[in-house]
Amino acid sequence: MTNINYSIQANIVDITSDRPQAEDVFLIDSNVWYWMTYTRASEAPNPPCPYQITLYPNYLKMALDTGSALYLSNLSLAELSHLIEKTQREIYSRVHNIRINPKTYRHNFPQERSIVVSEVEAAWSQVTSLAKALVENIDEATTKQGLLHFQQEKVDGYDLFILESMKKNGISQIITDDGDFSSVPGITVFTANQGVLAAAKEQNKIIASSDREVSCVRS
Repeated sequence: MTNINYSIQANIVDITSDRPQAEDVFLIDSNVWYWMTYTRASEAPNPPCPYQITLYPNYLKMALDTGSALYLSNLSLAELSHLIEKTQREIYSRVHNIRINPKTYRHNFPQERSIVVSEVEAAWSQVTSLAKALVENIDEATTKQGLLHFQQEKVDGYDLFILESMKKNGISQIITDDGDFSSVPGITVFTANQGVLAAAKEQNKIIASSDREVSCVRS
């Protein structure tokens, strides 16, 4: 596997050595929701790593037990439904030894489509029971700011709007395995991504649990 040359601009916290605080305010990224709420994630042809399906759910459970505030972006529904449909299609293709493209699977297999819908609804129901939704408005101004993020930071299209939502809601802490967020200044990334953690340590961007300041959410 090719090493990723992360240029760390965010503050980085290693969730394996951190404990959430009651005053913490976190946005939870879509990949963490996927591992925590979708029961068949480990059956995918490219399954999550063991640390992804253990460390992140465990950290979220500690945050909930401690009384930290957890937030979701409604944009995560798009990512979550895409990932679940993709995984369901790949599982079906493997079991039946056939190749199916996404649109054929979506339109020609009504029973499978029903299963996908049920899986997405069940996962999203868990998400909304655990976290509060950000106030989001993707208008022209937000889109322009998103383009600025795209120019300045190495994030994808979904993350452009998630970053703007975090900013507008006064949240600076995100729990994620996505190394792209490490390129964003002014936020704190809580992660177990070893590539990000190694780069952050080398670049002196690791924040010790005893030294970090908790996030504030705008009232």
